[in-house]
Amino acid sequence: MVGQTVTITAEGNRQSITPTVIGDERYYPTTWSSTEGGKSGVFTVTGQVYSSGYTSTLAGNYTITATFQKQTWNRTAWINSITDTKTISLTVSAVITGDNSGSGNGNSDSGEGTSSPPATGNTGADIPVNDKEENAGIVTTIQEGDKTVTTVSIDQSKVEQKLSQEGKGAIVTIPVTDKSDVVVYELTGQTVKSMEAKEAVLQIKTDNVIYTLPAAYINMMAVSQQIGDQVALQDIKVNIMVATPPTDTVKMVQDTANENSYQIVVNPVEFNITFTSGSKTVDVSTFKGFVERAIAIPDGIDSSKITTGIVLNTDGTFSHVPTTISIIDGRRYAKINSLTNSTYSVIYSSKTFADVNAHWAKEAVNDMGSRLVIDGSGDGRFEPDRDITRAEFAGIIVKGLGVMRPGTGKDIFSDVTKGNWYYDAVATAYEYGIIDGYGNGTFGPADKITREQAMTMTARAMKITGLQAEFKENEAENLLSGFADAGYSADYAKSSIVSCIKTGIITGRDGNLVAPKNNITRAEVAVFVRRLLQKSGLILE
Repeated sequence: MVGQTVTITAEGNRQSITPTVIGDERYYPTTWSSTEGGKSGVFTVTGQVYSSGYTSTLAGNYTITATFQKQTWNRTAWINSITDTKTISLTVSAVITGDNSGSGNGNSDSGEGTSSPPATGNTGADIPVNDKEENAGIVTTIQEGDKTVTTVSIDQSKVEQKLSQEGKGAIVTIPVTDKSDVVVYELTGQTVKSMEAKEAVLQIKTDNVIYTLPAAYINMMAVSQQIGDQVALQDIKVNIMVATPPTDTVKMVQDTANENSYQIVVNPVEFNITFTSGSKTVDVSTFKGFVERAIAIPDGIDSSKITTGIVLNTDGTFSHVPTTISIIDGRRYAKINSLTNSTYSVIYSSKTFADVNAHWAKEAVNDMGSRLVIDGSGDGRFEPDRDITRAEFAGIIVKGLGVMRPGTGKDIFSDVTKGNWYYDAVATAYEYGIIDGYGNGTFGPADKITREQAMTMTARAMKITGLQAEFKENEAENLLSGFADAGYSADYAKSSIVSCIKTGIITGRDGNLVAPKNNITRAEVAVFVRRLLQKSGLILE
């Protein structure tokens, strides 16, 4: 009935099974959407029952679509896989006439929608555009089990009107200042597209998180093509969720930290963006550029005990994500810059290698080791002066950029196959345009890399981080001429070499040598990657 709360309950499929073998599967409800005004939300669980709800505002016949997450067992934990959907029907009456419910079949055992007492906390929301407030949203807060869920629905017409007034580059801020466990921001595909056209930036603010997302990084056109070009953008519901992860995910983070002697500095935070039209849902998990997530650091944490942000991988491991520490409105935040969505946290990690104690690259090597970017040789040593291989270089560069994800490898080169330790790293470096093969379908993973080759690949990585080398007239030639052996550089590498010199990534060997044809060492690569991140503003210098 109009003005009352529609309560949605669902049960998963095999959600309470005890896994016995790798590959066991289960489904559980995660999110839902309704055709009534594009409403949507997330499920929370109490016992074996998942529930959610919303306040009905329009009379009519509507469809509720629930999304179910498939998980598979990997011996130690449940890992997310594909999603599936099911629909139910619901009639909302203009007057109170009694309960209405509907049900349907899908991967879940059951699902229903019923009316119940009104939700509390429906209020207007000020959505500042360039710090100029506009009442352009509705905030709904409900209690789902032991979680507080706040949903902010954005008024498309009001936001687009403000964007037209403010011009390009506007910052649209959506604040939620309460301490909700789950915050969902509802927009339409048309709103996102309008923001993209205006080069606007969406800034999501919760009590402990600031999520800054340039609209263009979402790539609305690509999402629309996945959903179907025939679907109008205004009919695509966009949900941006910032939440405390499920209990089993939090446990996985803590277990991984304990196993590797890391200390968790901030509680994990889950970031998720979905686009939904009818029964079709598209998850946006990667972006066209680095997206900043600022997570508040609890009071009392020693700054020297903060090493890096991490992302939780599907296999339960951590990957480094470039991170800096900043003061925002008097509070310390860890600014995590990443190209993906997932579950993030911040850790303290201290790594030292015995064979770099007196080495010129000691600081860089130990720093990159502590940040989970480089690995040793397995016996506490790093072998800093050993020539690096192409496979090792690929691994370090993608880990440094924070794009390394286990289990994402592809068959690209004939001599890089699944089962090789570098399979995922080489595929990722190739995907991001950092490395090439030899032209005959091979990569040469065990081959050594010259310094000019390393500088060429580092310059390609600069395009990902946004680091640019700008030159005055004749400056590039003058920079090269300052190195006695620059003339021995290959023509293809000269522009990359001078870019690395200009940005301060390299300073040369023995003062005035580029040493372009010399093989590059593991220590030099650690320094290269660290300076790349520092000069790009992704970690502190």
